[in-house]
Amino acid sequence: MSNLEEQERDSNGLSPAQRLEPPNSRLINAGIVTIHDMETLRACVAYENANQQRVRILRRLKQQADEIRSQEG
Repeated sequence: MSNLEEQERDSNGLSPAQRLEPPNSRLINAGIVTIHDMETLRACVAYENANQQRVRILRRLKQQADEIRSQEG
């Protein structure tokens, strides 16, 4: 594992790749739902933009960002 991957791990111990590359969509959704901070969310958006650029996943990440913002404010 590279230092970059280690730095990108959040408090749950999951990297963006682990959150967004599981074998089925239910696990991807679970990985997104368990994001509770903007730093982790931004890392996941950056990962998705740099790799697969799946519109559905990016839309779900935006929804999670909206939820995080509503809880903060």
